[in-house]
Amino acid sequence: MSGLSKLVSTLHDEEVDLLQRLRLALKKRRERPPSSMPTAGERIADSVAAMVGSWPFIIVQSILLAVWMALNITAYMEHWDPYPFILLNLVLSFQAAYAAPFIMMSQNRQAAIDRQAAEHDYDINIKAELEILLLHQKIDLLRETEIAELLQVIKRFQEQMSAQGSAPQPSAI
Repeated sequence: MSGLSKLVSTLHDEEVDLLQRLRLALKKRRERPPSSMPTAGERIADSVAAMVGSWPFIIVQSILLAVWMALNITAYMEHWDPYPFILLNLVLSFQAAYAAPFIMMSQNRQAAIDRQAAEHDYDINIKAELEILLLHQKIDLLRETEIAELLQVIKRFQEQMSAQGSAPQPSAI
Protein backbone atom coordinates (compact mmCIF):
# COMPACT_ATOMS: atom_id res chain seq x y z
CA MET A 1 0.00 0.00 0.00
CA SER A 2 2.98 2.30 0.51
CA GLY A 3 3.65 2.08 -3.23
CA LEU A 4 0.16 3.35 -3.99
CA SER A 5 0.49 6.22 -1.53
CA LYS A 6 3.86 7.04 -3.07
CA LEU A 7 2.23 6.99 -6.49
CA VAL A 8 -0.62 9.26 -5.45
CA SER A 9 1.84 11.64 -3.80
CA THR A 10 3.76 11.89 -7.07
CA LEU A 11 0.67 13.21 -8.83
CA HIS A 12 0.14 16.89 -8.40
CA ASP A 13 -2.68 17.68 -6.02
CA GLU A 14 -4.43 19.63 -8.75
CA GLU A 15 -4.45 16.61 -11.07
CA VAL A 16 -5.89 14.36 -8.38
CA ASP A 17 -8.57 16.92 -7.52
CA LEU A 18 -9.43 17.44 -11.18
CA LEU A 19 -9.62 13.70 -11.79
CA GLN A 20 -11.95 13.21 -8.84
CA ARG A 21 -14.17 16.12 -9.92
CA LEU A 22 -14.34 14.80 -13.48
CA ARG A 23 -15.22 11.31 -12.26
CA LEU A 24 -18.05 12.74 -10.13
CA ALA A 25 -19.29 15.04 -12.90
CA LEU A 26 -19.36 12.26 -15.47
CA LYS A 27 -21.10 9.95 -13.03
CA LYS A 28 -23.76 12.60 -12.35
CA ARG A 29 -24.28 13.12 -16.09
CA ARG A 30 -24.85 9.40 -16.57
CA GLU A 31 -27.36 9.34 -13.70
CA ARG A 32 -29.17 12.45 -14.91
CA PRO A 33 -32.22 11.86 -17.07
CA PRO A 34 -31.88 12.85 -20.72
CA SER A 35 -32.33 16.53 -21.48
CA SER A 36 -35.84 17.84 -21.55
CA MET A 37 -37.96 17.46 -24.63
CA PRO A 38 -37.90 20.41 -27.02
CA THR A 39 -40.72 22.89 -26.68
CA ALA A 40 -43.37 23.31 -29.35
CA GLY A 41 -41.61 26.42 -30.67
CA GLU A 42 -38.29 24.59 -30.91
CA ARG A 43 -39.91 21.69 -32.76
CA ILE A 44 -41.59 24.12 -35.19
CA ALA A 45 -38.32 26.00 -35.74
CA ASP A 46 -36.48 22.74 -36.41
CA SER A 47 -39.20 21.59 -38.83
CA VAL A 48 -39.26 24.88 -40.75
CA ALA A 49 -35.45 24.97 -40.97
CA ALA A 50 -35.37 21.36 -42.15
CA MET A 51 -38.05 22.03 -44.75
CA VAL A 52 -36.61 25.30 -46.09
CA GLY A 53 -33.14 23.78 -46.28
CA SER A 54 -34.18 20.75 -48.30
CA TRP A 55 -33.89 19.97 -51.99
CA PRO A 56 -37.60 19.25 -52.45
CA PHE A 57 -38.39 22.77 -51.18
CA ILE A 58 -35.83 24.36 -53.50
CA ILE A 59 -37.06 22.36 -56.49
CA VAL A 60 -40.76 23.13 -55.83
CA GLN A 61 -40.01 26.81 -55.25
CA SER A 62 -37.92 27.00 -58.42
CA ILE A 63 -40.75 25.43 -60.44
CA LEU A 64 -43.30 27.84 -58.95
CA LEU A 65 -41.05 30.82 -59.74
CA ALA A 66 -40.57 29.64 -63.31
CA VAL A 67 -44.33 29.12 -63.78
CA TRP A 68 -45.07 32.53 -62.22
CA MET A 69 -42.67 34.29 -64.58
CA ALA A 70 -43.73 32.29 -67.64
CA LEU A 71 -47.42 33.06 -67.09
CA ASN A 72 -46.73 36.76 -66.61
CA ILE A 73 -44.41 37.06 -69.60
CA THR A 74 -46.44 35.05 -72.13
CA ALA A 75 -49.76 36.64 -71.23
CA TYR A 76 -51.42 33.24 -71.24
CA MET A 77 -53.39 34.59 -68.32
CA GLU A 78 -54.00 38.16 -67.33
CA HIS A 79 -50.80 39.92 -66.21
CA TRP A 80 -51.21 40.13 -62.44
CA ASP A 81 -47.48 40.85 -61.98
CA PRO A 82 -45.87 42.46 -65.07
CA TYR A 83 -42.19 42.13 -65.97
CA PRO A 84 -40.24 43.63 -63.05
CA PHE A 85 -42.21 41.10 -60.96
CA ILE A 86 -42.68 43.44 -58.03
CA LEU A 87 -45.30 41.20 -56.43
CA LEU A 88 -42.99 38.19 -56.77
CA ASN A 89 -40.18 40.15 -55.11
CA LEU A 90 -42.56 41.09 -52.30
CA VAL A 91 -43.61 37.46 -51.81
CA LEU A 92 -40.01 36.23 -51.78
CA SER A 93 -38.95 38.99 -49.37
CA PHE A 94 -41.82 38.09 -47.06
CA GLN A 95 -40.86 34.42 -47.23
CA ALA A 96 -37.20 35.20 -46.42
CA ALA A 97 -38.09 37.61 -43.60
CA TYR A 98 -40.53 35.11 -42.12
CA ALA A 99 -38.28 32.03 -42.43
CA ALA A 100 -35.09 33.69 -41.13
CA PRO A 101 -36.11 33.80 -37.43
CA PHE A 102 -37.14 30.14 -37.54
CA ILE A 103 -33.80 29.19 -39.07
CA MET A 104 -31.91 31.30 -36.51
CA MET A 105 -33.79 29.68 -33.60
CA SER A 106 -32.99 26.24 -34.96
CA GLN A 107 -29.33 27.14 -35.43
CA ASN A 108 -29.09 28.56 -31.91
CA ARG A 109 -30.62 25.41 -30.48
CA GLN A 110 -28.24 23.22 -32.48
CA ALA A 111 -25.29 25.38 -31.39
CA ALA A 112 -26.28 24.89 -27.72
CA ILE A 113 -26.50 21.13 -28.26
CA ASP A 114 -23.11 21.12 -30.01
CA ARG A 115 -21.57 23.24 -27.25
CA GLN A 116 -22.83 20.83 -24.59
CA ALA A 117 -21.48 17.85 -26.54
CA ALA A 118 -18.09 19.58 -26.95
CA GLU A 119 -17.90 20.26 -23.20
CA HIS A 120 -18.72 16.62 -22.52
CA ASP A 121 -16.06 15.46 -25.00
CA TYR A 122 -13.51 17.79 -23.41
CA ASP A 123 -14.26 16.41 -19.94
CA ILE A 124 -13.95 12.85 -21.22
CA ASN A 125 -10.61 13.65 -22.91
CA ILE A 126 -9.20 15.29 -19.78
CA LYS A 127 -10.33 12.35 -17.65
CA ALA A 128 -8.80 9.86 -20.11
CA GLU A 129 -5.54 11.80 -20.16
CA LEU A 130 -5.33 11.82 -16.37
CA GLU A 131 -6.25 8.13 -16.16
CA ILE A 132 -3.51 7.30 -18.68
CA LEU A 133 -1.03 9.36 -16.67
CA LEU A 134 -2.03 7.44 -13.56
CA LEU A 135 -1.58 4.12 -15.39
CA HIS A 136 1.87 5.20 -16.63
CA GLN A 137 2.90 6.07 -13.10
CA LYS A 138 1.61 2.73 -11.80
CA ILE A 139 3.56 0.86 -14.48
CA ASP A 140 6.68 2.88 -13.68
CA LEU A 141 6.24 2.08 -9.99
CA LEU A 142 5.84 -1.64 -10.77
CA ARG A 143 8.95 -1.57 -12.95
CA GLU A 144 10.96 0.20 -10.22
CA THR A 145 9.73 -2.30 -7.65
CA GLU A 146 10.66 -5.25 -9.86
CA ILE A 147 14.11 -3.80 -10.55
CA ALA A 148 14.66 -3.22 -6.82
CA GLU A 149 13.61 -6.82 -6.07
CA LEU A 150 15.90 -8.17 -8.81
CA LEU A 151 18.82 -6.17 -7.44
CA GLN A 152 18.13 -7.60 -3.97
CA VAL A 153 18.02 -11.14 -5.39
CA ILE A 154 21.31 -10.58 -7.25
CA LYS A 155 22.88 -9.13 -4.11
CA ARG A 156 21.71 -12.14 -2.04
CA PHE A 157 23.00 -14.51 -4.73
CA GLN A 158 26.38 -12.77 -4.72
CA GLU A 159 26.49 -12.95 -0.92
CA GLN A 160 25.66 -16.67 -0.99
CA MET A 161 28.33 -17.30 -3.60
CA SER A 162 30.93 -15.36 -1.64
CA ALA A 163 29.85 -17.17 1.55
CA GLN A 164 30.53 -20.50 -0.12
CA GLY A 165 34.04 -19.32 -0.64
CA SER A 166 34.37 -19.37 -4.32
CA ALA A 167 32.97 -17.22 -6.97
CA PRO A 168 31.76 -19.04 -10.02
CA GLN A 169 34.57 -19.41 -12.53
CA PRO A 170 33.91 -19.40 -16.21
CA SER A 171 34.44 -22.85 -17.54
CA ALA A 172 37.17 -23.38 -20.06
CA ILE A 173 36.05 -25.28 -23.03
